[in-house]
Amino acid sequence: MVKVFFAILLSLSLSFGDEVKEVNLLTQKIQTLIEPQTYKQNSAYIKILFSPASDYYLGERVDAVKVIQTLKDNGLLNLFFKKPSELTLHFKTSGSPLFFVKIMGDTLRNIGYYRYVTQESNLNNSEFTWTINLTSEYATDPLILQQELRKSGCNIVDIHRKSPTDWTYIVDMRDGELNVETLEDGFEVKLKRSLYSKWINVSRIKKLHIASSRRNSWYPYIAFYDSSLHLLEVLKRDTRKREILLNLKDNVYYIKISDIYTLKNIRDDLILTPMSSR
Repeated sequence: MVKVFFAILLSLSLSFGDEVKEVNLLTQKIQTLIEPQTYKQNSAYIKILFSPASDYYLGERVDAVKVIQTLKDNGLLNLFFKKPSELTLHFKTSGSPLFFVKIMGDTLRNIGYYRYVTQESNLNNSEFTWTINLTSEYATDPLILQQELRKSGCNIVDIHRKSPTDWTYIVDMRDGELNVETLEDGFEVKLKRSLYSKWINVSRIKKLHIASSRRNSWYPYIAFYDSSLHLLEVLKRDTRKREILLNLKDNVYYIKISDIYTLKNIRDDLILTPMSSR
């Protein structure tokens, strides 16, 4: 009976210790994301909002995105500045630097960030960090950023806030892919006129026929990339083309379609006809 009693007591003690650890880690994360004065004035309310603490964990780590969502929904996190300010964003990952910068660049453009400057990029012990600066009236909304990153198979695993204008995002891109059209054998695709080069996922096909409208003056520029966005080959034609057939090697995952002079030459559709599945 005594042994059973002590076993139950030990179990309760360990469980209580885990709960205390969860609360402490969660509290530390909350305190890094909001102003000290805000936390001090609302500490009792915050304890209620974030109870039970276990709801804000993914495995053994704090779900920083969910924490921020709760803080925002309850008016405890203000992302707006009093005036336009210089915002610094650090993005960290363990994936391919080239691939990561492409995914992040597309993601930032999709959420409205067009004018930013790369401050620093650093590869150290398999961790890649990309730091950018931009002028903005508000800090990046982590919820919107997470939503957009998920379209490319990526997830934010942690967020650090050094100051209202200095944020770090840790991104898991193990399942990352460019958020672009994926071609399938037998399904024709029309590329509309655009001011940007067109990226296409061709990992599922062996051949691709591209037909250009009569209204176009297309001088093909086609770049071939592997799954990590290493450049494999570039095809250029300095004569106007109405059609072209591409034989895709097994390691070609993406292609970028453009014009060697200007995309203004492509006034109308390019019609892509995939052939033969891999």
